[in-house]
Amino acid sequence: MQVVVARIGKAHGLRGEVTVQVLTGAADERFVPGASFVTEPAEAGPMVLRSARDHNGVLLLGFEGTDDRSGAEALRGIKLLADALEDDGDEDTWYERDLVGLRAVTVAGEDVGEVISLQPGAAQDLLVLRLTDGREALVPFVTAIVPEVDIEGGRVLLDPPPGLLDLDAL
Repeated sequence: MQVVVARIGKAHGLRGEVTVQVLTGAADERFVPGASFVTEPAEAGPMVLRSARDHNGVLLLGFEGTDDRSGAEALRGIKLLADALEDDGDEDTWYERDLVGLRAVTVAGEDVGEVISLQPGAAQDLLVLRLTDGREALVPFVTAIVPEVDIEGGRVLLDPPPGLLDLDAL
């Protein structure tokens, strides 16, 4: 089974390196020169890793065939996929593919909609919901607001602060 192990972020420097959002617990095993990744979108790959280094706590990757900033900027948003490993997550790690399609239900039992994607954020990820009235809402994917993810039950439990699901209705 293939899993998303990273999402490419912005270009860094002039030599074709990019920042990445690491989505695996096995980064040291995954990101070694010569490693090959399937991509989403598929037409962007496969991509072969040329270099990997830590820069002040941020993983920087360089790929074969991408040697300048313009090439690196074109990679933004590409997802890197690889075969699943045991260390790719823990019990509090959720992949987008696990969450999409789950019903969003409040702690009071109100069905508010469905998870349609997971959007990476600077401070925390955001669940993107399609509400029952057709609007979309962004919900910070933090335990205080999403106290339970029940994959088997097909739902995420929400405890949203007042107004969170109505922000665009103001």
